[in-house]
Amino acid sequence: MSYPMHEPASVARHPLLRHRDGHHARVGYEELFFDLVYVFAVTQLSHQLLHHLNPIGVAEALVLWFAVWLGWQYTCWVTNWFDPETPRIRGLLFVTMLLGLAMAASIPQAFGERGLLFASSYATMQVGRTAFVVLQLSFSHPLSPNYRRMLGWVCIAAVFWIAGGLLDHGARIAWWSVAVLCEYVSPMFGFALPGLGRSQTHDWTIESGHLAERCQLFVIVALGETLLASGAALADTPTWDSATLLALLATFIGTLALWWLYFGTSSKDATAAIAHSTDPGRMGAHFHYIHAILVAGIIASAVGNDLVMAHPHGRPDSAQTAILIAGPAIYLLGSAVYKGVVYGMVPWSHVAGTVALLALLSVARTTSLLAMGGLTLAIMLAVAGWEMRVGSHGRRAAGN
Repeated sequence: MSYPMHEPASVARHPLLRHRDGHHARVGYEELFFDLVYVFAVTQLSHQLLHHLNPIGVAEALVLWFAVWLGWQYTCWVTNWFDPETPRIRGLLFVTMLLGLAMAASIPQAFGERGLLFASSYATMQVGRTAFVVLQLSFSHPLSPNYRRMLGWVCIAAVFWIAGGLLDHGARIAWWSVAVLCEYVSPMFGFALPGLGRSQTHDWTIESGHLAERCQLFVIVALGETLLASGAALADTPTWDSATLLALLATFIGTLALWWLYFGTSSKDATAAIAHSTDPGRMGAHFHYIHAILVAGIIASAVGNDLVMAHPHGRPDSAQTAILIAGPAIYLLGSAVYKGVVYGMVPWSHVAGTVALLALLSVARTTSLLAMGGLTLAIMLAVAGWEMRVGSHGRRAAGN
């Protein structure tokens, strides 16, 4: 199937840009290789949250997650426009990959002794990639103004990243939060800067199939990490009793439910939704914002799965209860907004599922971690069954 690209001819003639002929641009092997770093990064984040399951630890994990996501997101936009099979863009990807590996490795001590390493790796990745693209584009190229504005904002953010890495913990989280806002919010305003103007989403010529597939692959990365964590927890358990095996079954089926709610109900319609939009650049940007929520829910769910696997008979404390409920609830929130963008309506199944998950707070103190895992699983399966009954065809019809 082919879709209109909404692309000026001057963009297609640049030697580093993808050749667009109206067909779905495939995700390159270079991009798949690049994503391997993010398997490691997601694992590091889930472990970081698991071992710091308190309000401060959650705030730290949230800041680190946005850094990980933004590093991937900005790279994804580059490879949507530029051909990763060209030597220069391939080299850019591999250098970015190395910096991302250093960033991910420093996550456990990012708010400790390796804060400056984390910040410098990340800031170098963001500024270096953007500056490289600016140097490759002529001043008159249609994408050049956007990247010059982007360079300004990632440089501003880099000041806060590096300064935070040099400060103590309390100041670090504050400065890094400002840095995240600089990079996460600035695209909403077209990277507006005095003297440089602002970008318009109509100027963001994207390949819809490629962008949707990149987001889908990151969801696969996060879900895969969830399964790997459950398998590792089982391997580390000396005695495989019935409770342990039930915990594994619950976490596995729960991960399948997350997979189904995304890939089984709406992912195939996402490409067409972007391609047929009157402003595909804006919709593509929405996809990236939404997937930050979706994947955050998967990471939190993985932490809940680890707790169920490690202590199936234990009574959950307040923090454990919160993460067991928050993971699926955040995922349903992200999925609801995602389907709202794709179909023009928010599914009632997700709203009902979120309410049901919050209702579990009333029984959490009287049950075990395994039972809580089973209850959250039952709710997610009910939502998945509701979605299966409605189907994407019915949702598209209702949204029209």
